Amino acid sequence: MKYNVISYLIGEGIRNVFKNKKSTISALTIMCLCMIVFGIFFIIGENINSIMKAVQMEQGMQVFLKVSTSSSRVEEIGKQIKEITGVNTLQYISKSEAIEQLKEGLKEYASTTEGVSEDAFPDSYIITLTDLQLNEQVQSQIKEIVGEDLDSIQSANEVVTKLVSIAKGIRIFTFGLLLVLIIISLVIISNTIKLTVHARRKEISIMKYVGATNSFIRWPFIVEGMIIGIIAALIAILIVGLAYNAIIPKMLELDIVKEMEIIKFVSFSDMFTLMLMVYFILGIGIGVVGSSISMRKYLEV
Repeated sequence: MKYNVISYLIGEGIRNVFKNKKSTISALTIMCLCMIVFGIFFIIGENINSIMKAVQMEQGMQVFLKVSTSSSRVEEIGKQIKEITGVNTLQYISKSEAIEQLKEGLKEYASTTEGVSEDAFPDSYIITLTDLQLNEQVQSQIKEIVGEDLDSIQSANEVVTKLVSIAKGIRIFTFGLLLVLIIISLVIISNTIKLTVHARRKEISIMKYVGATNSFIRWPFIVEGMIIGIIAALIAILIVGLAYNAIIPKMLELDIVKEMEIIKFVSFSDMFTLMLMVYFILGIGIGVVGSSISMRKYLEV
């Protein structure tokens, strides 16, 4: 019996989709456009997050110790810095390595580095971070640890701040855009279902008269909204995926992208599962909520 009821409700929902072709196509078109726009910004956000992670692996700071700092103190400082929350990697640069780097950089002017003693160079640590937002916090803790043995800290603070601000801005904008698109989709799909409900208002009245529950009347329309949402999600992800896979190879051929080795685009296959889940949740959620809103007037006792 339960199976027959469920199959009836699903069957009615499917029939509603095809019975009201104009309103269904209208709802599908609007929902697809909303999801495509969201998909574009979702992909932009994912790629920016990927680039940010790559920058975090490269970007950091170099801590220079005073020349007079003893080797035991240098080693102790390294161990303490490694324990700081937010430190990803720690690379020790000795005095001898520092002078070798200088000679390598000035190999065309080798005469200028002749006779330079390694004792003139300080020991240093190159540090990368797990999160760029911890940059100032980590620097503050390093200053406390090193104390009087600190000569200087070199870090592209302005670059880090701008990158963090850009990433935050993209996330906030994407979230705000998602809310706007959800509201638009809810209005469209609720109006679409409302047209169907209005056309069948006499049938609904008869069903209520003979004892049909609100849930029994509501479910076919909820199924209709869910089907429209799922179809819109599938069409949107197909369009976004095809467009992304067509555009990215051309962007990789641009000279500016080739020069910036840190820019590595996320493949669509890596984002597909997450996007499919988000699209399905959006599609089904909007369908269910939109249908429920449109049915409220007709199910009042």
